[in-house]
Amino acid sequence: MPQVSICIPTYNNEKTIADTLDSVWNQKFSPIEIIVCDDCSKDNTWDVLQEYKNTHPDTKKRRLKLLKNPENLGMAGNWNRCLSLCSGEYIKLLCADDILREDCLKKEINILEHHKDAVLVSSDTVFIDEEENEKGMYHRYPRGGMIHGKEAVLFSIYTRDFLGAPLANTFRREAYEFIGGFDPDFSYIIDYDFFIRMYCHGMVYILHEPLNYFRIREDSNTGEVLAGEKGSAYVKEHEKLLKKHERLLNLNGAKQGISVGIRKTMNVLGGIYLSLTLPGKG
Repeated sequence: MPQVSICIPTYNNEKTIADTLDSVWNQKFSPIEIIVCDDCSKDNTWDVLQEYKNTHPDTKKRRLKLLKNPENLGMAGNWNRCLSLCSGEYIKLLCADDILREDCLKKEINILEHHKDAVLVSSDTVFIDEEENEKGMYHRYPRGGMIHGKEAVLFSIYTRDFLGAPLANTFRREAYEFIGGFDPDFSYIIDYDFFIRMYCHGMVYILHEPLNYFRIREDSNTGEVLAGEKGSAYVKEHEKLLKKHERLLNLNGAKQGISVGIRKTMNVLGGIYLSLTLPGKG
């Protein structure tokens, strides 16, 4: 089977990075290249990574590469550095507090092998809290199977982000090389911008099966946005996102206004969800 590269950018993830690595190491698929880029963490993340490397030596099925940036590159910079080091035919970017189900890669790579026109495959997500208790589901674009990616993007613009966080998508390296990396002009929705470009590149396969676990944390970007503390900044980024892609998606001023209004409403609903999910947020 072709090699897959798992990119794991990390920053201050000493409590979760080992669990994330375990979920990759225990995949029912091989060979896997695992690239971890630590962005000058201030906690013991690098020590945890060194210990993990010592207890998990490289084999023909698994290769773990650890890198520590000489200076803090920020989210976009670190994500892009991690991607640039991949050698696999397929790539998945996994945040350092998320988890893959053990059959995730086997199922997703099998789909990409059988559907050569698909630039990526996207699967459903289970929300978990910091203790890994399940807190709900996040489904991708409603229609499953092969679709044109632009169809899902246009639907998402007027509803919610159905394109998914990075962990939900496995994509071809050639598609990434064509569209380029993450845009440093965005802070909260750099993945949304990236996958808009990726989805609009061609056909995608929507797999309605929960193959990954997204950890909801109060101090994460997602948590701060849903809690309303950075909601206004998120809305401004959403406006910038629409402006950036107005030609690609044929978005006039009225359409952009509708999308922004829906985004504001979804932020409010997200804040309510977070207050019911995380202790101390009610």
